[in-house]
Amino acid sequence: MLAARAAADKLGTNTVVLEVGDVLSIVEYFVITSAPNTRQVRTIAEEVEEKVKLVEGVGPIRVEGLSDGTWVLLDYGDVVVHVFLDETREFYDLERLWRDVGRMDWEQAVPVE
Repeated sequence: MLAARAAADKLGTNTVVLEVGDVLSIVEYFVITSAPNTRQVRTIAEEVEEKVKLVEGVGPIRVEGLSDGTWVLLDYGDVVVHVFLDETREFYDLERLWRDVGRMDWEQAVPVE
C-alpha cells in the first residue's frame, strides 16, 4: 500500500496492486504504475524507494532499469514494484498476464504512515 501511495503522490497513473502470491510463490504482491516520460518514471521509482526506506526502514534488494527509465523494477522480496513508461506498460500488459489474480483496493485502505 505504501509503495502504491508513493507512486500516486508523484502522479503515477493507473496504479494497481496485484495479489500474485497464490500463483507466484516467490512474491506476494506486484505494484504496477506508469508515467508518460522517462524522467517521471525515475522520479516515481525514487519516491517509492525513499518512502519505503523512511517508513519501513528497508531498501530494495535489487533495482533494475533505472538508467533506461522505461521499466524500473524495485524488488523488496515479498513486493515487487514495476514503474513503467506508458508505452512499455501497454506493450508488456502485465495486468493481462496476471488477470486471474486478486487486486487490492489500495486507495481505500487505511494509510500505514
